[in-house]
Amino acid sequence: MSEKSCRVEYEGTIACLRLPGDVDLSRRTFLETLHRQLKLLATKDAVRGVLVCGQGGQFCRVAADGPLMPPEAARLAGYGQEVLFTLAALGKPVVAAVSGEVTGLGLELALASSFIVADHSARFGFPEIAQGRLPAFGGTQRLARLVGRSMAKQMLFSGDLITAEEALRVRLVNRLYDVAGLEQEALTLLQRICARSPLALRVGAEVVDAGYDIDLRTACLLERDAFALCFASHDQKEGMGAFLEKREPQFTGS
Repeated sequence: MSEKSCRVEYEGTIACLRLPGDVDLSRRTFLETLHRQLKLLATKDAVRGVLVCGQGGQFCRVAADGPLMPPEAARLAGYGQEVLFTLAALGKPVVAAVSGEVTGLGLELALASSFIVADHSARFGFPEIAQGRLPAFGGTQRLARLVGRSMAKQMLFSGDLITAEEALRVRLVNRLYDVAGLEQEALTLLQRICARSPLALRVGAEVVDAGYDIDLRTACLLERDAFALCFASHDQKEGMGAFLEKREPQFTGS
């Protein structure tokens, strides 16, 4: 497969990861290419954030693999989960900007991002139930954590697509934009986020994720230690100095 089907473009400190909109690729082939791109982006200190988007008005539609024996299915699911954990732990803000029909692997990929923005053409769902199977790459778990167990079961059991407006209502999506303005609005939002301290962004994401499934008191201890860690950083001193001097801070991530 050509790397052009999953390519990266740069807008200053933002990497725009463009997924294949509607192509006949196996999920394994697509995941291998995506994994290479993600591991490369993780090493680029100059990249402060990642915008995940599609091509040609479609976020990502990848062909399903043919019939699999159970051991093959387990290996594929395990690898896909590893790839999406790589995305979720990239150490940089990742915003998925979605358009059109967002289902299956495309939705699982969006769910592994920091958060999702969409335009009014977007439709979301997991239609796998109609084929006698389930999402395999963390979709059932990330969906339930985002929209709650009841709504997740409704989407999984029915296989029906929900509209962009419904996705916003159930908090699957953070913001809605006009179709023509989606990418620019998402890029502007991400650029504003990435003007903050890279260190604080990374540690903040880690604290939110690590504390989500544990008891509140223990989670607050994680927050306490992360708060203290920030005070050992150049970014905290620069941020405070810039505030007092009424200038824009120059964060380095250290």
